[in-house]
Amino acid sequence: MNTTVARLTVRGLLGRRRGVLLLVVPALLLLISVISTGSSGDKHDLTVKILGQLSLGTLVPILGLVVGTGAIATEIDDGSIVYLLAKPLPRWKIVTTKLAVAIGTTWVIAGIPTFVAGLILYGTKDNLALAYTVGTLVAGAVYSALFLLLGVVTRHAVVAGLAYALVWESLIGNFVEGARTLSVQQWGLSVARTVAADGAIDADVALAAAVPLLVVVTVAATVLASVKLAGFTLAADE
Repeated sequence: MNTTVARLTVRGLLGRRRGVLLLVVPALLLLISVISTGSSGDKHDLTVKILGQLSLGTLVPILGLVVGTGAIATEIDDGSIVYLLAKPLPRWKIVTTKLAVAIGTTWVIAGIPTFVAGLILYGTKDNLALAYTVGTLVAGAVYSALFLLLGVVTRHAVVAGLAYALVWESLIGNFVEGARTLSVQQWGLSVARTVAADGAIDADVALAAAVPLLVVVTVAATVLASVKLAGFTLAADE
């Protein structure tokens, strides 16, 4: 962890319009949760839909995309990355520091609102609030790593990330059974299921498969991002 890189990354993430978006999305989740408390339907099903589909299925990928790509893609696009590359810092340390900031930011702006929304909707029953919060944290870490990698390998990281989140995660991952094994959302649900009361949460991926995939994808994305950044040259960046 390099404190200078971390400070610059936080400043870049929370500044400009990105900081507003990071607050609007979780605020929307909380607003929907408050409004939904007046619903006369099944509280358990309502909580599962809001926390599983809206929070874990939509909120976390969007925030992971904004934070993960914003941690490094903006600096690459505007050329300011050259100042970091000119310093005597290993490229892997730059990547891991930015990833740590991205994961921490995603956890705060997604994990806390998810837990609060769960308490509003269902209280502490069946450990649903805690379970979906844990699922949000593990999925948020993977999304941050994947989207940070996209920020390094392509200048169209946001478009590519949206395509992944909307097409693979939301469409294919939800409706094609075989594809769910490779869905970050399903991995998060698998972890959440182990925290919740028996039968409270359904997941299509076994924990024995979800945990290794969570670890492997996060580590692989971090390594690939470090290797790609190591291939940058000051001349090319300029």
